[in-house]
Parts: sequence; structure tokens; C-alpha cells
Amino acid sequence: MSFAEIRRRGLMLVLSSPSGAGKTTISRKLLDRDGNLTMSISCTTRPKRPGEVAGVDYHFIPREDFNLMINRGELLEYAKVFDHYYGTPKEPVAEALGAGQDVLFDIDWQGTQQLEETARADLVTVFVLPPSTAELERRLKTRAQDSDDVIARRMAEAADEMTHFQEYDYIVVNRAVEESVAAVQAILAAERLHRDRQVGLSDFVKGLRQGQ
Repeated sequence: MSFAEIRRRGLMLVLSSPSGAGKTTISRKLLDRDGNLTMSISCTTRPKRPGEVAGVDYHFIPREDFNLMINRGELLEYAKVFDHYYGTPKEPVAEALGAGQDVLFDIDWQGTQQLEETARADLVTVFVLPPSTAELERRLKTRAQDSDDVIARRMAEAADEMTHFQEYDYIVVNRAVEESVAAVQAILAAERLHRDRQVGLSDFVKGLRQGQ
């Protein structure tokens, strides 16, 4: 077996953070720079925000359709966040992993826990923290997507969300976006070389020992 015949099963890269800490910005930059990384497009029951594109940012669906997907077992994970439901369709993720493509997930700790139960071998989890509480609040206000009441609610929720950092493989403090993107790229590069993800590696090493 030649080196070229070693195949790699794709991995599931999860980025989680409190709202406003920067995971979405980091995710977009990673996708722009890595041709083997594809975004898992979640379904959600929440309304579309300004600038979002259906089928690109999310699949925006009615609550009734979301419930049907749950009942049919069509979701890898799902969670309720701020009165709306979010979930990951199972089939496109399985197809990508089997083809050796890595899949990026922008999900919260609830969804990550569910993936831990069903797909731990394929999973790499990263939690993004803000550099300070004041900076988190500033970022939420700067993006101008939410009312003052919603921002206050998000700040309160952030304190609870951050208690789950110990459940993640890696922690990135997002002081500067480019530094954070580089950190996640380094994590991804290392995880792609993990022995268990290289299909055919044992046969390749056996061939080396036999002088091939």
C-alpha cells in the first residue's frame, strides 16, 4: 500500500461559545481558508435575522416540521435556545464524514453533549471564551441585532454557558480574531493526523516493515 492509499475519515469540529464571543466570525474565516471543511447547516425555528440567507446560514423551518424531524430520528442533536429550537440534520453529516470531509458545527453546549453521546470518536470540541465580560457586552451591542432586554438576557445566559468549558477538548480565548483562527487551524491540523482517523494506516506500516 502506498502513502497515497491511506484514507482519512472526516471529523466533526465543534465551536461553541456564549453569544457574542466570536465563534461565528471564527467559523466563517475557517471555511474561507480550508477547502476540506464544510459547514453543518442547522435547522432552526427562529426567525431569519437581517443579512442571513436561508439554506446558507440556517434552514428556517416551522416548529411543526422540526418536531417531525425529531420524531423520525433525522437529527444528530437538537436544543432549545432563547425560546427557539436548533438541530443538526443527520444525513449530510454522515455523507461528508464518509467522504473524508471535515464538518464544522456552530452549536451550544447542549448540542455538544448530545454529539458526545452518539459520535465521540469523530468529535473535536472547542469552546471560545471572550477576553472579559465587558468586551462580551460591547460585542453584543456593536452587532446591533438585539434589543437592550435581549442583550441583558444573553449576558445572564453567558455566565451559565461558560461553566461548561470543562466539557470541551480545547479552549480558545478570543482576544483577537486572527489569533483565534490560527489556534483553531492548529487544532484541526493536529486532529487530522490522529492515528485512529487514518484508514489503512496499519496496512501501510506493515508494507513499510516488509520493505515496500
